Amino acid sequence: MKLWHSPVSPFVRKVMITAHETGQARDITTVDANTSVVARNPDLVRDNPTGKIPALVLDDGTVLFDSRVICAFLDSRHSGTPLIPETGIERFRVLTLEALGDAIMDAAVLARYERALRPAEARWDKWEAGQIAKITSALDDLEARWLGLLGGRPNAGMVSVGAALGYLDFRFPDLDWRAGRPGLSAWYGGFARRPSMQATKPGP
Repeated sequence: MKLWHSPVSPFVRKVMITAHETGQARDITTVDANTSVVARNPDLVRDNPTGKIPALVLDDGTVLFDSRVICAFLDSRHSGTPLIPETGIERFRVLTLEALGDAIMDAAVLARYERALRPAEARWDKWEAGQIAKITSALDDLEARWLGLLGGRPNAGMVSVGAALGYLDFRFPDLDWRAGRPGLSAWYGGFARRPSMQATKPGP
């Protein structure tokens, strides 16, 4: 399998954490996407018409995207405990937690684009503040309502939240997301030591 990849994308990291947690990392060959919202990679576009990463190309040429689809696919093809429960309300709670982690990543990536790609004279401070507000309220919700589901064996929600918090550390150290969130901070301190997290740290 071939994964269109960037070492700094939190969504790519989410996929790679899943691959490590399910014992499939060696089955994946990563290919540098070398893409951005203002300079798309035409080879990537041929596989994923949106030009976004991650995109997974299977051995038979089938292409899967986005990260939720890829992670669900990887979860379907290993023999260990599923990261997404198969039935019941717990399945949908895990999927909702995954969506919350993804929402943090979405907002953080958009804020990063505003800071790093948009010309200074064209930046919209209130728009960036709106993205940071989404991150803040999501973090508060994780602290208030989701710590129970963050305990125990890994699930897809934990993977998403772990990738999201790692991205905040990487790109937004000024946000100080741990302040006032002792439970979330303690959970992440442990989760970040997992081999899957250590093997997928963002950066060149």
